[in-house]
Amino acid sequence: MPKQKSFGLLTEKQLEVLALRKKGLSYKEIAKRLNTTRENIYILEKRGLRNIEIARETLEIAKHQGILCEIQLEAGTRLIEVPKIIVDEADKRNVKLKANFTRIYDEIRYKVPKAIERTRLARPVVVYITLDGDFWVESQRLEKTSK
Repeated sequence: MPKQKSFGLLTEKQLEVLALRKKGLSYKEIAKRLNTTRENIYILEKRGLRNIEIARETLEIAKHQGILCEIQLEAGTRLIEVPKIIVDEADKRNVKLKANFTRIYDEIRYKVPKAIERTRLARPVVVYITLDGDFWVESQRLEKTSK
């Protein structure tokens, strides 16, 4: 039996099944196309989705290693004020930030464009500063609602 190719944590078959499911194909349609059973397609999809979740959890843990601080920027904050808030927070912790006003402003505008409305944040944004003075920006996640 030939060894299956893998792409990160996903096998070639898992990736193919996930792509076909994303296109809206049913388990039955995919099973027919791949010459297997619906149950096998279901298992491939379930394992693929679990592997993706494991990858997300791993990245989340890795990302938070070496974080000096987390800055919560509230909705309504003026964009022009954000760089000063971030620089001041780094200064309080005696860390030389690897950024200037322009880089900070651009990171906000390009990394979380959906969090911006005109000249203000439309929703909360989180900025992380690392021990080495680097930083990254992400939209604050909304809590998952139970089904």
